[in-house]
Amino acid sequence: MDFSLGDEEKAIRDTARAFIRNEVMPLEQEVLRRERDHQPGLDRSELRELQLKAKKFGFWGLSTPEEYGGMNLSAVMQSLIWTELGHTFVPFRFGGEADNILYYANEEQKREYLIPTIEGERISCFAITEPGAGSDAANIKLSARRDGDDWVLNGEKTFITNGNDADFAIVVAVTDREKGVRGGGTTAFLVDRAMGWRSEFIRTMGEGGPASLIFDNVRVPARNILGEIGQGFQLGMQWIGKGRYTIPSHAIGIAERALQMALEHARTRETFGKPIGTNQAIQWMIADSEVELEAARWLVLKAAWTVDQGTDPRHASSMAKLYGAGMVNRVVDRVLQIHGGMGYTRELPIERWYRQVRLYRIFEGTDEMQRLIISRDLLRGYTKIGGHLA
Repeated sequence: MDFSLGDEEKAIRDTARAFIRNEVMPLEQEVLRRERDHQPGLDRSELRELQLKAKKFGFWGLSTPEEYGGMNLSAVMQSLIWTELGHTFVPFRFGGEADNILYYANEEQKREYLIPTIEGERISCFAITEPGAGSDAANIKLSARRDGDDWVLNGEKTFITNGNDADFAIVVAVTDREKGVRGGGTTAFLVDRAMGWRSEFIRTMGEGGPASLIFDNVRVPARNILGEIGQGFQLGMQWIGKGRYTIPSHAIGIAERALQMALEHARTRETFGKPIGTNQAIQWMIADSEVELEAARWLVLKAAWTVDQGTDPRHASSMAKLYGAGMVNRVVDRVLQIHGGMGYTRELPIERWYRQVRLYRIFEGTDEMQRLIISRDLLRGYTKIGGHLA
């Protein structure tokens, strides 16, 4: 087994690393200052400027097909770049991306929604989660009732990422209750904010925040159906599934940066006349963090590799999401402990990471849902112990 990267893969990763180090990391102190004042770390124009600068280096549309001007990178390569992005807490992401399910749009919808999103002219959000339907996505209630050539949407979505900034939402709504959510009773709609929905900011323990989206007799033309009638739940699961290896990829980057800070602190911080790194308690925290970090790395890369092979990635992705999310929480907790009181202050980004990564065990499938998927796959014989080595 050869775990080394090819020359092209190394070049792409190293270019991304250099861009983040030279163009993004210098903004960290200003981002921390703004966030302490309850302001966005980057505003929309600053993010756009950075993305266009990255485009000059060739970084535009990591997963976007070449026909739309993207890089169309492999899942493994995307995973490596998401790890590089995790090295900084500046809320930056490369531009040229669109929700994976937007590619199911027809030609007219692609001109109106997909292409402007890729080009950064429009911002989308994906809305499936509801107050009573988080992990239980099959329990959604928001309804879409046909009225002539239109559909009328009523209900609420919650914890929607980008919901406060988006000018259109991809909304999964119930269109046939008798068929049920899993039986073809839901449909996805492209709903402009101008059509009448509103968003309400949700305050969280992290920076920024998701939104609740309120739909009160919002009228949507039938031409705004994404995909086919009855395909909503299927599209929703495809959207959610993509995040299950990108999230832990990002977590690896955070853990790498945090652990490096712990090493530097352990070498230079002295108590009782010697560096704290000479203490066994500190050494064991560092060792445990390195082992868990390396284990998570290969689980995540295995999940991404599975995507590239065209085989069902759900089992591998669930393991990567479960372990990666837990790993970064444990590593950041140890790094904060190693820094002592300074780690608890807002002078360093450690407490920020501490709040940020707690979400990783919840969104895009909770720890409990990943365990359910993994165990059911084994109990029902969908996969074997040892996976592809069995």
